[in-house]
Amino acid sequence: MKITAIRPYPIWVGDRNQLIVKVETNEGIHGWGESGLSSRELAVMGAIEHYREFLIGRDPMLTGALWQELYRSQYFEGGRVLTAAISAIDIALHDIKGKTLGVPVHQLLGGKQRTSIPTFGCVRADDPNTLIASARRAMDAGWDCLRLGWKSDAVSPYEPRAHIAEIADWMTQAREALGSAVMLGVDYHHRLSVAEAASFCQKMPGGTLDFLEEPIRDETPEAYAVLRRMTDIPFAIGEEFSSKWQFLPYIEGGHTQFARLDICNVGGFTEAMKVAGWCEAHYIDLMPHNPLGPICTAATVHFSAAVANLSHVECWETPGEDMARQESPIFVKRMKLVGSTYVVPDEPGLGVEIDERALKDAEPFRISEMPHLRRKDGSYTNW
Repeated sequence: MKITAIRPYPIWVGDRNQLIVKVETNEGIHGWGESGLSSRELAVMGAIEHYREFLIGRDPMLTGALWQELYRSQYFEGGRVLTAAISAIDIALHDIKGKTLGVPVHQLLGGKQRTSIPTFGCVRADDPNTLIASARRAMDAGWDCLRLGWKSDAVSPYEPRAHIAEIADWMTQAREALGSAVMLGVDYHHRLSVAEAASFCQKMPGGTLDFLEEPIRDETPEAYAVLRRMTDIPFAIGEEFSSKWQFLPYIEGGHTQFARLDICNVGGFTEAMKVAGWCEAHYIDLMPHNPLGPICTAATVHFSAAVANLSHVECWETPGEDMARQESPIFVKRMKLVGSTYVVPDEPGLGVEIDERALKDAEPFRISEMPHLRRKDGSYTNW
């Protein structure tokens, strides 16, 4: 079997672009992958075009060797653009391998260790009463782990100090209203400094939050080490990490308690399984990032089925959330929730089917930017 074509499809689905990638072979078996570098899809497509030049004619079954060649085939190794491209290709190659051997992808990773995948629900609102009511609806629908947040997340100017005071109060009210049994977290999306993040944690009674996601930017692991010493709230970090090497200081240093690994950013199945084993050795549970389309969800489900140390997978199909990125007619077969869990599939490959005629007629790629936030003084800050 040989690779005959690699075709990236940048399309607009629901509320954002998706970059899905098809790898074709001379035996008529193909695989699908997805890239996770949202809003920089054109850069990833450029990397895929470079990789395509030497992948045509290669054996798609050699996933480990091809991963190493993709990563090591340039002097300037690594980086999010390259690993997002590698991720999409690696996922598609595993889809091909599973279909060729007649087994689900999780079988290639050691077999399933669970039959269903628990998820955490995403609940957002712009006032605490609505947030609590929405959280109760999600709990009634079966979720026992929720990430709470604010719906209007692109408001500028943005002042972190005023915001942390408000959200700390919301979280305190939510814990009191929802009880102690439900697992609660909040995502600060890199918006804070070390001092601001510590202040946010200190404004809430002990036990309010079970995890705090991405409170500060990740470029300086030492800053996370300082913050780790200033609060006892568990951290969930890593959705933007692009290799096992980027995870290294956070795992070895004990900076995070949940690894927010993104299979479409970290390097696909090949790299994700290495990070999972490393986390297991340090008693760190996985809480995979899953904000994209059905291919990302399917890949995440197969990966999550095969690891020992899973907490919950991110899920945006909670009551009140619009999941048009999952429900597009392009995807004629995709993973669907049963209550608050995904059932682990047993058909060969990923288990995702795409209507390629609909794909070719899909809404085309749009230039799309994440919000550019400013503070009141006019300076730029993190979204």
